[in-house]
Amino acid sequence: MAKKPRIVIIGAGMAGLTAANKLYTSTGSDHLFELVVVEGGDRIGGRINTSEFCGDRIEMGATWIHGIGGSPVHQIAREIHALESDKPWECMDGFSGEPKTIAEGGFELNASIVDPISTLFKNLMDFAQGKLTEDSAGSGGDACYYNFAAKAALKDCTSNGGFGNQSVGAFLRRGLGAYWDSCKDREELNGYGKWSRKLLEEAVFAMHENTQRTYTSAGDLFNLDYEAESEYRMFPGEEITISKGYLSIIEYLASALPPGVIQLGRKVTRIEWQPEGHKSIQVPNGYDSRPVKIEFCDGSFMLADHVIVTVSLGVLKSGTGQDSGMFNPPLPPFKTEAISRLGYGVVNKLFLQWSPNGNRPANDKEKFPSLQIVFHPPESELRHEKIPGWMRRTASLSPIYNNSSVLLSWFAGKEALELETLSDEEIINGVSATVSGLLPVSKHNKEDKYNSPEFCNGNVESCDDNGVRFGKVLKSKWGSDPLFLGSYSYVAVGSSGADLDTMAEPLPKLGSTDSDHHPLQILFAGEATHRTHYSTTHGAYFSGLREANRLLKHYRCVGI
Repeated sequence: MAKKPRIVIIGAGMAGLTAANKLYTSTGSDHLFELVVVEGGDRIGGRINTSEFCGDRIEMGATWIHGIGGSPVHQIAREIHALESDKPWECMDGFSGEPKTIAEGGFELNASIVDPISTLFKNLMDFAQGKLTEDSAGSGGDACYYNFAAKAALKDCTSNGGFGNQSVGAFLRRGLGAYWDSCKDREELNGYGKWSRKLLEEAVFAMHENTQRTYTSAGDLFNLDYEAESEYRMFPGEEITISKGYLSIIEYLASALPPGVIQLGRKVTRIEWQPEGHKSIQVPNGYDSRPVKIEFCDGSFMLADHVIVTVSLGVLKSGTGQDSGMFNPPLPPFKTEAISRLGYGVVNKLFLQWSPNGNRPANDKEKFPSLQIVFHPPESELRHEKIPGWMRRTASLSPIYNNSSVLLSWFAGKEALELETLSDEEIINGVSATVSGLLPVSKHNKEDKYNSPEFCNGNVESCDDNGVRFGKVLKSKWGSDPLFLGSYSYVAVGSSGADLDTMAEPLPKLGSTDSDHHPLQILFAGEATHRTHYSTTHGAYFSGLREANRLLKHYRCVGI
């Protein structure tokens, strides 16, 4: 009897389990393939990792459904009733309320300072992402300042040789400069200590840049390619979190697979394939004609006809470097060059439990405000010396939902990596020092109940002991985890959307001379293989479907 084709999927995250689910459930394929999913870790989900902290459901990794209109993740969540829960969960009330914007020194900024810069930044990003063009941008009223700045930045870029190798960061800063040029001779601000109008505006702008860094995983927006930014696609509709946790989607996909298909603790160390000709591989009982050999860290191996590699771009970068040999023979130059050029960054989340006096949890009348934080630059002589550098490039500190005692901050780039190295005590001290510059001592009322914290408005010395205490700490560590080595991909300057397409190309290609006997030995899936939905769970989902369908089509299965 001829052996069934064996398909081994490396990685039990969104892409891998979507591919496995599709291959197993497609009509006519359930008895055609021998299917195995090998996962190096001790859990399924990959960069999806739902957890609990202080009684609340939280996400250590993927958090949002980015637009509900047409999202396959939202469709699954709705079908399995994962959008309903009696248990509180992260961002259950969306972006709860209007945040307060606080400048270092405890100055609460009013809308007349924050809104123009926020609108400017949004318009500039809309231009970069192709949502606004020179023709579609309005020119009347206040919009003239913002759109003039964006158009001036566009003109500046094109006059310097077009957008080739231009960065989003450079475009944004040109837009800010053009905005200042368009509204000179404004009155200086009063009541903000040593903050000038221009310093405040630049710091508010930097706050939005730091938020954008967490959206894209680009530690430096000057490394984020401008041209490719407009290829990225969002689904329409609101962005929401999943009540029962993102892991519910993963568990649904895995539930269709028979016991034993998913094998945990099977970390792959080497993939041997045969791009030129075919040789049978010696096994204990003779020879096996399957062309791919997968070796594991415990010394065992598995043979396969096809391997779907869904490991992160970070692992591929590490595994295809000069001193590493994840693939034998090495991947062809067109593939390794794309892997090298694309960007891959680190984004981490920090959760903290807070209480007004450290001895008890907050009650319903006590509320930590949702903060947008505006800092002096790390090199500024005006900076508060007690605030650590790794805190200066976070943009917010907010409850995970209204009245929650759990706070959340996001970090990207080198600050995210530094966060991973810090002890809980160092983190609490750093966040406390930051909050000390923003919030004063909580005041007792006649019933001896705490009110919501107020702001220092420059009286930093009175804020050294503000009564707010932090207890437990939980942080993600995506950068140092050897199974991920980061968070998600972006198109770096010098790369392009074409590199994402290259990432998706199988080896050997169908129709090539090398594929006459054993085509499609190595296939690639994962968020970094989707040209328009990279960096997202739905991009990973689409890529898993793509590779499953590629194999189903190869074997002419129905139900694709």
